[in-house]
Amino acid sequence: MRGSRYEAPYNRPMYIVAIAWLYVTLLVAAMEHTLLAGVMGFCFYGLLPVALLLWLGGFSSRRRRRLLANQGPHPRDAENTKGDQ
Repeated sequence: MRGSRYEAPYNRPMYIVAIAWLYVTLLVAAMEHTLLAGVMGFCFYGLLPVALLLWLGGFSSRRRRRLLANQGPHPRDAENTKGDQ
């Protein structure tokens, strides 16, 4: 599947949404009455949902990498590793 249009090293739109959400929750947490409430709010409606989103969004790429690693080398790759003689 190397070179297909579905393969990407990262999912750029997902990271943009995650960064924007963290920015908004940081601003909301800064408006809390106490520091503890701000930190807890940022963790519970900022960091934890973003971590879950990124973890769930990475399932297909992790599965694809695991399957490719278990397949072993491609037969054409074995011809290229013989070296120049």
